[in-house]
Amino acid sequence: MTTVTCIEDLRVLYEKRVPRMFYDYAESGSWTESTLRDNVDAFARIKLRQKVLVNIADRSLASTMVGQAVTMPVALAPTGLTGMQHADGEILAARAAEKFGVPFCLSTMSICAIEDVADQATQPFWFQLYVMRDRDYIARLIQRAKAAQCSALVLTLDLQIMGQRHKDIKNGLSAPPKMTLKNIANIATKPRWAMGMLRTRRHNFGNIVGHVSGVDNMGSLSQWTTSQFDPSLSWEDVAWVKEQWGGKLILKGVMDPEDAYMAVKSGADALIVSNHGGRQLDGAPAALDALPGIVAAVGDDIEIWMDGGIRSGQDVFKAIALGAKGTLIGRAFLYGLGAMGEAGVTHCLQIIEKELDLTMAFSGLSDINDVDEKVIWAPGSR
Repeated sequence: MTTVTCIEDLRVLYEKRVPRMFYDYAESGSWTESTLRDNVDAFARIKLRQKVLVNIADRSLASTMVGQAVTMPVALAPTGLTGMQHADGEILAARAAEKFGVPFCLSTMSICAIEDVADQATQPFWFQLYVMRDRDYIARLIQRAKAAQCSALVLTLDLQIMGQRHKDIKNGLSAPPKMTLKNIANIATKPRWAMGMLRTRRHNFGNIVGHVSGVDNMGSLSQWTTSQFDPSLSWEDVAWVKEQWGGKLILKGVMDPEDAYMAVKSGADALIVSNHGGRQLDGAPAALDALPGIVAAVGDDIEIWMDGGIRSGQDVFKAIALGAKGTLIGRAFLYGLGAMGEAGVTHCLQIIEKELDLTMAFSGLSDINDVDEKVIWAPGSR
């Protein structure tokens, strides 16, 4: 077996072991995928100052995210259909994150229900919320997150309408997958994935099916979901969610300084600079490129994180250098999950931790909380 030394190695294994429709679901961006690509490329454009003969013997990556102690400033982002990448995927990812000492955020569109994950976890996790037209259901969903003792609510702002991803349409994406000849042939080449799915009872969207009147199978779920994303969502709804929740609130999907001002005004505890992994507005800037302007605008008033394009510990370091207090990884941990289950998620985190530590050391620093824009190299700088 090939030795796995980087996130790209995990991606290669992931592609071999997960059915094409779910691989494509994670890897796709909207339309031409220009923003998806730019999210990754933006990190390569940032160069670092290498420092020597500095005492770096005692190094620490420990930090906090909304007051929660973390072993490094990285959380597992909410990703839909995680339980289709690997059987019981959300549970396995939550376990790996908990053991490693970083936060895990469960998606509204997860396969494993909030209660399933809570039953398997020994520490609180975060829950990500989409606000849909059925506000009674959303209020019940928030109460379920509270009952499960979730420690923060991550409210996604940028899915009032669904971006178009060509591969999902062509693949006929569904959970569980439709048993077409094409899908059967592809699944036959993924025996490890198939055996895992045969052993689990979790094949539908656990936070929705059975919790919404009239939604009890994939057909009715698809119709309900299509009609439920709410284009009228506004900052008034954020206030309603905050009142319903009453705990730590994080706003995900901010890409503009004016929206960042509104996030501060809303009383949120943190905001995430994010373009939904390039899955919504194709042609939007890379999240990393949007980060400095938002930090300059509101960085003294709210905790700022970012996600989008992170594929290494060095990427995390660059985001921190540009002003992020924390980061989230989505595709990177899905690669590990699809490749090797819980052990793969752990290996992903270990890779990122080692790369982050080495990058910090080569930059002449020993504490992640001391990283700032001074580590960025600029041509002609003295």
